[in-house]
Amino acid sequence: MSNKKLARKIGQLLVVGFNGKAITPEIKELIHGYHVGSIILFSRNIGEPEEVLQLTSSLQKEAKAAGYEKPLFICLDQENGVVSRMNQGMTTFPGAMALGATEEPQHAYKVGLATGRELKALGINWNLAPVLDVNNNPENPVIGVRSFGENPQKVAAFGKAMMKGLQDAGVMTSLKHFPGHGDTSVDSHLDLPVISHEMERLEKVELVPFQACIQGGADTVMAAHVYFPAIEPKANTPATLSKQVYVKLLREKLGFQGAITTDCMEMKAISNSVGTEQGAVKALQAGTNFVMVSHTHPVQKGTIQAITNAVENGELHASTIEASFQRIQRLKEKYTSWKDTLSPDKEEALQIVGLKEHHQLARKVYRESATTVHNNQLLPLKVDKQLQILVLEPAHSIMAQVEDKMSQQKSLGSAVREYIPHAAVEVYEENKLEHELEKLVHAAKKVDYLILGTMTVTEKSPVIAFVNRLVKDNSNIIGVGMRNPYDFHYLHKLPAFINTYEPGYPALQAAAGVIFGREEARGTLPVNIG
Repeated sequence: MSNKKLARKIGQLLVVGFNGKAITPEIKELIHGYHVGSIILFSRNIGEPEEVLQLTSSLQKEAKAAGYEKPLFICLDQENGVVSRMNQGMTTFPGAMALGATEEPQHAYKVGLATGRELKALGINWNLAPVLDVNNNPENPVIGVRSFGENPQKVAAFGKAMMKGLQDAGVMTSLKHFPGHGDTSVDSHLDLPVISHEMERLEKVELVPFQACIQGGADTVMAAHVYFPAIEPKANTPATLSKQVYVKLLREKLGFQGAITTDCMEMKAISNSVGTEQGAVKALQAGTNFVMVSHTHPVQKGTIQAITNAVENGELHASTIEASFQRIQRLKEKYTSWKDTLSPDKEEALQIVGLKEHHQLARKVYRESATTVHNNQLLPLKVDKQLQILVLEPAHSIMAQVEDKMSQQKSLGSAVREYIPHAAVEVYEENKLEHELEKLVHAAKKVDYLILGTMTVTEKSPVIAFVNRLVKDNSNIIGVGMRNPYDFHYLHKLPAFINTYEPGYPALQAAAGVIFGREEARGTLPVNIG
């Protein structure tokens, strides 16, 4: 294989990101100089739908001009819910745990199909979803509501339905985070988590959804930066660098024929240990096909150089590069075409994004996901002009590095005001609650009902003491878990509690509808809150 041919094939294995909503000199260099095969978009790249379409088609034109045989894969994390890169103009769809609460896998298929149609219309042909992690650890800082629930069979059914919906829309999928990130208490963006379960337990829980989706025709699998001693004998070797995980487990035992991708190699579980560049070499030696380096231009070039050096000095066989290249080409054959990418029908594309039918689907699923966790004969409230209501809601904060900041323009208070326009609304910050306690308790005494929104309550959260104090003075308190399904475990003294699983406005509208008797809470808890 000539040096030029080899360089182009190495480039095709890379998934890279860049800053900005338009093509930069850095990404142009990676396309023309290195032939990178895939681009990952984040919120930093996303504007209005028209801007996204302009960006994706510009990227494809650069690839064509650079002599690419097949178009770029352009991917992002559109899991929906708390991890949604596309927020402007695109339909707000429910995330995994909200879907799980409906008990209806067909909803996951329809949401996957609608999500895929909107992404495809904007030139995005690869979605890094669905999440197949079984969330059986209430203290998991990175998965939580990104999971369909704690039951492996349920996660399998919903994950497979979501995967099929995306595929039927012509969008490639990634099952993540193999072999399972659900039972961790460390965020792999920050450090290396360890899951110490025996193989027998992994087969009964973590691997069940992956096996079902692989049998159902999975495209790609994303490996997790998590260490599994039961699978990998070498200490502190994450799944992303493990031949035992890639070859013995995923290829041989589960029979996966598609392509494997790493999670981002700039995450600290890798960058703070073996390092991104050498980590990429080790991941390819272990058996990955795609290498993801999402952020830093010099690191992206350094990674390509490290892979090239490894081939030249015999650490990495050219046949390994060739095999990965061929797997990726087969997927490009299936999911990309120059006809779609170079001259998209802009008017038609923009009509699909935010389609009325998609909004109706999302609203229906949100209504069916709202879950009454507890109701001591307090709900529903009667809509009355004389009713005095105070809404206390948390200032939004992201729980994990992967999450996106959401707009606070429409909130729980806004949803309640759709029924009681004069409702008072106060936003509280958890770390300032102790100082504002007396003021808020005093305000609560003046109203008929207090609606308290929570985002994530932990054992040491000041919200617990705050609620205990409020309950003494006011029995008419309704809790709304706006994200974490486990909040009621700590706030069980509240007479009524509803879970929405995410803080997006349609989810909060559904909760307000339940509070005022306009909606029936049909959701079922997808996890055990103890």
